[in-house]
Amino acid sequence: MRTRMGKAIILGFIVGSAGLVLGLLSFVFKLEEEIGLHILFKLRGPKTVPSEVVVISIDKDSADALHLPNDLRKWPRSLHARLIDNLTNAGASVISFDLIFDEIQTPRDDALLAEAVGRAKNVVLFQRLRSESVPLSGQKGAPAGSLNIVKAVSPIPVIADSAVALAPFPLPKVPNRVNQFWTFKAGAGDDPTLPIVAFQIYTLPVYRDFLLLLDKTTQFRERIKELPRTPEILTSGRNADDVVRSIRNSFESDPQLGMKMLKELERSQEISSGRNKEKLLKALIHMYQGPSSMYLNFYGPPRMIPTIPYYKILQLNETTNTDERPDLKNKAIFVGLSERLQPEQKDGYYTVFSRSDGLDINGVEIAATAFANLIEDKPIQPVAMPLYMAVLFFGGLTAGVIFRFFPTVISAIGVIVLGILYLVFALYRFKAAGIWYPVFIPLFIQLPGAFIGALLWRYIDVNRERKNMRTAIGYYLPDNVIDMISRNVTDLSEGSQLVYGICLYTDAGQYSALSERVSPKELNMIMNVYYEALFKPVKKYGGVISNVVGDSMLSLWIAAHPDQNLRNSACLAALDIETAVNRFNQAFSKTPLQTRISLHSGHILIGNIGAIDHYEYRPIGDIVNTTTRIDNLNKFLGTHILVSDTVISQLEGFLTREVGEYLLAGKTQTIVAYELRLPLEDAKPDEKEACTIFTEALQAFRRRSWNEAGEKFREAKERFGNDRLSDFYMNLCEQYRTNEPENSWKGVIPVEKQ
Repeated sequence: MRTRMGKAIILGFIVGSAGLVLGLLSFVFKLEEEIGLHILFKLRGPKTVPSEVVVISIDKDSADALHLPNDLRKWPRSLHARLIDNLTNAGASVISFDLIFDEIQTPRDDALLAEAVGRAKNVVLFQRLRSESVPLSGQKGAPAGSLNIVKAVSPIPVIADSAVALAPFPLPKVPNRVNQFWTFKAGAGDDPTLPIVAFQIYTLPVYRDFLLLLDKTTQFRERIKELPRTPEILTSGRNADDVVRSIRNSFESDPQLGMKMLKELERSQEISSGRNKEKLLKALIHMYQGPSSMYLNFYGPPRMIPTIPYYKILQLNETTNTDERPDLKNKAIFVGLSERLQPEQKDGYYTVFSRSDGLDINGVEIAATAFANLIEDKPIQPVAMPLYMAVLFFGGLTAGVIFRFFPTVISAIGVIVLGILYLVFALYRFKAAGIWYPVFIPLFIQLPGAFIGALLWRYIDVNRERKNMRTAIGYYLPDNVIDMISRNVTDLSEGSQLVYGICLYTDAGQYSALSERVSPKELNMIMNVYYEALFKPVKKYGGVISNVVGDSMLSLWIAAHPDQNLRNSACLAALDIETAVNRFNQAFSKTPLQTRISLHSGHILIGNIGAIDHYEYRPIGDIVNTTTRIDNLNKFLGTHILVSDTVISQLEGFLTREVGEYLLAGKTQTIVAYELRLPLEDAKPDEKEACTIFTEALQAFRRRSWNEAGEKFREAKERFGNDRLSDFYMNLCEQYRTNEPENSWKGVIPVEKQ
């Protein structure tokens, strides 16, 4: 194998195998999608759009022409009703709205829109999907990924019930480029998306023929019998999406069903002939047997799909000149936001054809593009996996053999020639049939890799003795010296910084009892939901989760210098956490977690804490320790949210009551604590008066007026209701009546055990 050809074959095998392995890695395939597919689209350029699809654009021109605000939410829905009536009168086959009607506007306008939708019997309405990410915890509280929960947000019932179907059309936003669309959205009940439902409505003229093919080929005839037998029934109520879902289930249950139907279509005598009908049936079968997501075959830059401004459709009437009347008969209509210029764009998505001036393709155009791909039966299709693997392996093998066998100059020319030939072939297949051959891996990894590999191998051969000498020197140098020379890594123990911070600490009561009552799996689920409730307010108000252990959480607000706005944000987060925990306890009434919250502020040291090969990024200092002690004071006094005077000082937007000055266990300096109750604007007069009475009681307590203080605390308790803090002070007054504190006592309450 030391011959020249032998080395060439080895290099070719390495390059081919490397390309094969890389091609199977998800992140490399993502690069293939982002770069390779981009190159093919750019080289191909725009293509002709099917005449069956039209976009009705809601844009600034329409807003100006109709004397309406740019905010679509303020447009009267009676206009949408007129639009639907005009489109229906013009003969539109299906009308899809890429708009959400999830809020009540006015009863009259909502009713008008619902009536128009009901009359049309071909309107598909948009259904928004809301994704919620629930963090999961692994061993010792370490993060272990997250669970995404997808919920559908439908139009208001009066409008939704009159539509033929509801369907979502979720797409990723910038910085992710939109390359695919979901046909059936996994994670949301496998619901059919807007283009899929629209295409099923559009193909209702061949619905009976489709059912006939399905009846002849499916092995699940009992399930098929439940489907509407005529297209009229399909549009008589909001059940089109259910029909699509049922048909899809049949295809998933029998992976060979699509092939059987296509074969039956070729030989069937019962289905009337007609090239267009056969084309629609094939497209419909391919849609149902296809994957849950398809690659979009874009037609070109924004507004490539025929687009008519919204206001022009409203102006259509019987007197409109025939020459000026757009041809909408038997068209699939998509209505949504679509701007010509970037400043007005509100619904843009970054695609391969996004313009250099920042104008993206709108969501409604992408929905129309997906529909057009279905009707043409030409979405972008990656090559089949066996062919994909063969291209990568044998292409790499060929490149490696050529580059290692031939001299360097010829190899360099070979890089260019092979790359051009392959790119021409891939582009031809892309244009002709929408077949996507890999481009990024062969051209940008394998060809350069094979060329560089050949050069490196030659270099290795020439410098073998030199390499052996360098290796020999390594035998005489200590390992640590070699490591220092090769890496020069900065000491991880350095780099800590002193900052001003507000620490917010939470601790859940009854956690130990809960962990005994439920299984570890159920406990994990409960705590994930619990921490989701805690994390949201912290992140909402700009905090950072520093540590989570068991049932406690430490979060930080950090700045270079003391900042009143940070303290205000931390207090708002604490109140929101209390509200979120109350909601959590209502949802999990059998396993409630009564959470205590404490806040303290000051200077802390933050940086890498640890040694050897394990470091953690943590805050250090008395402020952190004191915050946890204040939490114990919460437990001691029966309060829920306690903040130090350094946090609440000069903050005027909250209703608070001072709970006293305490010397906490293990501390030498006292701390004045306040109970944070609620935002001042939400406080009722009775609550404010109760806090005032408590303050007067505390003042009397500090003056040693035990009887006066006791009465005031009793009055405060009556105002607050079940108030353990008032009980604490009443008991203390009773104690001090008979056992006076020392003359040097200044109102400080020592807390020996917490």
